[in-house]
Amino acid sequence: MTGAPKKRLGRGLAALIGDDTTEESVVQDVRSLRHMPIDLLKASPNNPRKHFADAELEDLSRSIRDKGLLQPIVVRPLPSGEYEIVAGERRWRAAQRAGIHDVPVLIRELSDGEALEIALIENIQRSDLNPLEEARAYGLLLEQFSYTQQQLADSIGKSRSHIANTMRLLNLPDSVRKEIEAGNLTAGHARALVATDSPAELADKIIKLGLSVREAEGLAREAAAPKPAKPKAEKDADTRALEKLVSDAVGLKVEITHKGGAGGMMTISYKTLDQLEDICRRLQS
Repeated sequence: MTGAPKKRLGRGLAALIGDDTTEESVVQDVRSLRHMPIDLLKASPNNPRKHFADAELEDLSRSIRDKGLLQPIVVRPLPSGEYEIVAGERRWRAAQRAGIHDVPVLIRELSDGEALEIALIENIQRSDLNPLEEARAYGLLLEQFSYTQQQLADSIGKSRSHIANTMRLLNLPDSVRKEIEAGNLTAGHARALVATDSPAELADKIIKLGLSVREAEGLAREAAAPKPAKPKAEKDADTRALEKLVSDAVGLKVEITHKGGAGGMMTISYKTLDQLEDICRRLQS
């Protein structure tokens, strides 16, 4: 897509994916509805949803065998003569499992940006995306299709802060992202980890303890809090006496750190170059 995208899809998502039940939209759907060989359909490389649970596909496949594919798949024509799936890839995969050869489709003329926007909105509205898939889709619209965060927020009906916070999840380590994709961490858990210095360690603790989002936020705050400085070990009387003896001899502050059998360190503090030169002369003599 070139130039600034529209603030919101003009025809409306419901009309584009066949969910609009107004008379005008139904007539349009009837005109664009086709039954097409399933082999002519191909998945979109830009589909935000990358993970399809095997159990869900199997359940849908059984339903399609019994009752057929009741909801059309939304596609757009490609120069190759094939059709790219805009909405309904899960139904397409399940229909393949069910051994269906022809499927109902709604054909839409859409640009790359519009197709991705529709796929993103449909998946978000139906809660089909995990947080990382959502974040990657936002990134693609922003980088490849020249959306601004505000334009994207207006288009999909989310706040700008939601988009910014969701995209921050992409900065998490691979191990944490895998737990999100596996469903072991929610978006709320993940957002609590983004600002911490040890997200992988905290993620393991959240999963092992089964912490809620609120508990995970408390854990993250605790990890981010500055650690109290360790109190200095109290010096013994002999060390303090030695410090005073040397300090009186050189006329400067002296500090001795004794480490037992490992030796130690004596520090002489000075304030002026004259004091430093005086100490050097004494050492030389």
